[in-house]
Amino acid sequence: MITHIQGRLVEKNPTDVVIDCNGVGYFISISLHTFSQLPTSENVKLFTHLLVREDSHTLYGFSSEAEREIFRLLISVSGIGASTARTMLSSLSPDQVTEAIAGNDIASIQSVKGIGSKTAQRVILDLKDKILKVYGLSGISAVSSNTNKNEALSALETLGFARKQVEKVCDKIIAQDPEASVESIIKQALKNL
Repeated sequence: MITHIQGRLVEKNPTDVVIDCNGVGYFISISLHTFSQLPTSENVKLFTHLLVREDSHTLYGFSSEAEREIFRLLISVSGIGASTARTMLSSLSPDQVTEAIAGNDIASIQSVKGIGSKTAQRVILDLKDKILKVYGLSGISAVSSNTNKNEALSALETLGFARKQVEKVCDKIIAQDPEASVESIIKQALKNL
């Protein structure tokens, strides 16, 4: 299996890149998160996952080994294919995916295009233990900060702010202070909106 590719970045698009490695051009499908992480220099290294199907061999590339591991966990879930997993990693950062799974945040997972409530529940059910074990997250802190975040989000939405805008601000606040209370999240969010 091809575990990583390092070479000259020939072509860069939001969904794919072409990397020239010793005269061979590799077409690699990427997520938007990886696209945003790609350096502006020509020399790049992507961690890869080769998906072999009866009719195709598709190479998926990731900016970090952690993102690749999350992709592999996602495609192990029944009902989640490679394109859905890539869409999930394009809509949410790898950290947001792990936090959503660890914190039983069905709404965040369901916000990804192509994922319904049953699939979101299956993702959490199948992967929660693996995520908690691999990333050493404590389920309690993830759940409490997640509950605080959700309460703050609904309060700010009630005040008339757009959900996507509010969610970005709240995520930044929680990243800086995972134990922030609902009140402090709302106060800090109002300063940044």
